Amino acid sequence: MTESEEITEIRRAVQALCADFPGEYWREKDRDRAYPGEFVDALTRSGFLAALIPEEFGGSGLSLDAAAVIMEEIQAAGCNGASAHAQMYIMNTLLRYGSAEQKAKYLPGIADGSLRLQAFGVSEPTSGTDTLSLRTVAVRDGDEYVVNGQKIWTSRAEYSDLMLLLARTTPRDQVKSKTEGLSIFLVDMREVVGKGMTIKPIRTMMNHSTTEVFFDDMRIPASALIGEEGKGFRYILSGMNAERILIAAECVGDAKWFISKASDYAKDRSVFARPIGQNQGVQFPIARCYAQMRAAELMVHHAAQVYDQGGNPGEEANMAKLLASEASWAAADMCVQTHGGFGFAEEYDVERKFREARLYTVAPISTNLILSYLAEHVLGLPRSY
Repeated sequence: MTESEEITEIRRAVQALCADFPGEYWREKDRDRAYPGEFVDALTRSGFLAALIPEEFGGSGLSLDAAAVIMEEIQAAGCNGASAHAQMYIMNTLLRYGSAEQKAKYLPGIADGSLRLQAFGVSEPTSGTDTLSLRTVAVRDGDEYVVNGQKIWTSRAEYSDLMLLLARTTPRDQVKSKTEGLSIFLVDMREVVGKGMTIKPIRTMMNHSTTEVFFDDMRIPASALIGEEGKGFRYILSGMNAERILIAAECVGDAKWFISKASDYAKDRSVFARPIGQNQGVQFPIARCYAQMRAAELMVHHAAQVYDQGGNPGEEANMAKLLASEASWAAADMCVQTHGGFGFAEEYDVERKFREARLYTVAPISTNLILSYLAEHVLGLPRSY
């Protein structure tokens, strides 16, 4: 796969930045369950988090394909892009559907780092990935909306200034289609935390800074509405495609890290007076993971290019996410097996990356739902749910 000089230079620049954040840095953050603010600040100063923001607002104006390379290289370096990746894919909704006033108000601050747009309030405890059944409501009251409800798995809410929030503005029984009546709001969290918004951290198996968020008569200005009222579900669909492509790119990066780590270890580790990498029982799993990773990598960039060309990459984005998440998890398992007991030792970073990689066959959409989508919308099989 031939890359442009621009993409090659992006790879070199990300690698150089990540070199300042070695395994010791991430192990400490993982032990303390701390947010890697220094890393996020460095990404911001470099302009990488503003990759998709147009130059007129202080961003880089890059393609989604280029943004995917940024996220891939972060993971391939052993770092964790989950601390900041939402800012890229949330951006799509504001860029495509936000008003001129909203863009002028928020995009320059997001680009220069004075504002963080990291929180995406969609999933709820009772609905999960059944987004159309969400119960959070926003009721118009003069020049404000009053929001009540709850979100879960809203990562980075404690470290974000702005939240993209999906809420129902028209009761489900009053709309013709279940996809109608949902609206998107850009919430300034600095104005509402403790005044209708409550954030509670959720401890998980990896350091993911995720939370549940409660809304109790939270008042936000009507100007927080993005686009038209009731059209929010359609607005976030393209954003979800961008999310799946970028996270798939992260999975490719993770797979590359595991494959490199396992290969290096297999060359150096000697048992019975020979390197373990000389044994086909060790070689073959590494080689198979490499083949899986390369196939996923091609699908990721194909999906990003379809997106950049203005197409609807629903099929491609879902397949990229499926193939890449499975490739990274296979590589993670292989890497632990290659290292044997040392794969469980904190100092090797394998166990940390292993835990982090497990997430992406579940989130932001599970493997089974992707298969259901492909079965129904691509292969024309009867709807299963």
